[in-house]
Amino acid sequence: MSLRVIILCVVALMSSSVVADNRPNFVFILVDDLGYMDIGANNPETFYETPNVDRLAREGIRFSDGYAANPVCSPTRYSILTGKYPTRVDATNFFAGKREAKFKPAPLNDRMPLEETTIAEQMRQAGYKTAFLGKWHLGPTEEYWPERQGFDLNIGGHVRGLPKSYFSPYKNPRLEDGPKGEYLTERLTNETLNILEQYQDEPFFLYLAFYTVHTPLQAPKDLVQKYRKKAEQLSGLAEFAEEEQVWPNAPKRQVRILQKHATYASMVEVMDTSVGRILEKLKQLGIDDETVVCFFSDNGGLSTSEGSPTSNLPFRGGKGWLYEGGIREPMIIKWPQGGQSNVVRGEAVSSVDFYPTLLEIAGIEASQDLQLDGVSLVPLLTGGHLQDRSLFWHYPHYSNQGGFPGGAIRTGNYKLVERYEDGRTHLYHLADDPGEVYDLSSENPTQVARMRKELHQWYKDVDAKFLQPNSPDQTPWRP
Repeated sequence: MSLRVIILCVVALMSSSVVADNRPNFVFILVDDLGYMDIGANNPETFYETPNVDRLAREGIRFSDGYAANPVCSPTRYSILTGKYPTRVDATNFFAGKREAKFKPAPLNDRMPLEETTIAEQMRQAGYKTAFLGKWHLGPTEEYWPERQGFDLNIGGHVRGLPKSYFSPYKNPRLEDGPKGEYLTERLTNETLNILEQYQDEPFFLYLAFYTVHTPLQAPKDLVQKYRKKAEQLSGLAEFAEEEQVWPNAPKRQVRILQKHATYASMVEVMDTSVGRILEKLKQLGIDDETVVCFFSDNGGLSTSEGSPTSNLPFRGGKGWLYEGGIREPMIIKWPQGGQSNVVRGEAVSSVDFYPTLLEIAGIEASQDLQLDGVSLVPLLTGGHLQDRSLFWHYPHYSNQGGFPGGAIRTGNYKLVERYEDGRTHLYHLADDPGEVYDLSSENPTQVARMRKELHQWYKDVDAKFLQPNSPDQTPWRP
């Protein structure tokens, strides 16, 4: 081999190494059940203390109108990992959720199909190291755990959707118990920091799905005491109001309207401290400028059941509801190389958009056979704009939190909600009425007809399923 050929080969190898080294890293932080109004960046008056998440918002892009694809957990997690609406595979409720009321719910697929090409698989095929930590809740058996869906490491991800306990022993088949009294959120953060040290010299995709702030509501005693004292300042103020109830023969449901739950606040603080530790670790390792950090929640804050620990006001409803309180999420993307920071974007974006966004940032072409519902948000992250589009929701179930079966579409500032028990529709203008109090359907029938037609076409496109009869004499509504 000639000297010239040898030199060219060496140069090519060096260039290849430089390209690989310049590829961005990704840390995706998903918090379970965190409400939009639970962080200071979205709500300066929040009862909770989130200085580190607020710092992340200042260093990145905060989306004021970021949405989960579903008002409960498993479907939204599916949408993040696949870039698709969960309705396409009938993964439309939390896995195992089959509550009946006036009608039976639509058929539920309780697993993310192994045939899906997840974002982790795309990253790994492109040479990224991948790791999953925390809550998975995307399949009923070990066959569907993260290791089978593109992750090199899996710490804590298994079948159950909620922890047995936030304090060790955890009784988690994918997480070895720590010292008695060790707190789960802190443990997952410690594991994250260790992985960052292991992966720092090569591109990585790390997905940290905290179990917190999901029930059971448990937190370190010293923090709970701190927030109990803080809550004393709010004594005498109304904590609850009545919300509608769709379960037969049940009284109206109570919805929390005041943030003051000491244990929940403590769980939020531990999560926030963990975010701060991760940001500092990236800085310490010298890779913060080449690491994209995403922050999101899988559904709205829990406000109408199971202790109702948080309030989503001014938004209506919460987890399990198609109102804004159930689907609008805290959403932040920090991309240092994108050139934008401390910016708020008001476009309506969705959890289905993470997949194409992160692939474009990584310079990875999506597989040709993929059918993605999301769009890349890179134009927004670099100061540009997106083409106008509608977002869709399909929840043909009776939620554990009292929410009704229904669908929704957002087009511009208008949002149409359709109830599946009888086909009634409600139209809201979110810019003027974020609390969805004033139903405009009767005074704007043309807008209702236009949006309903688009929503019904989408049902066909994704092969949506609907409520089933409870008895032979029932005929459930159909679009």
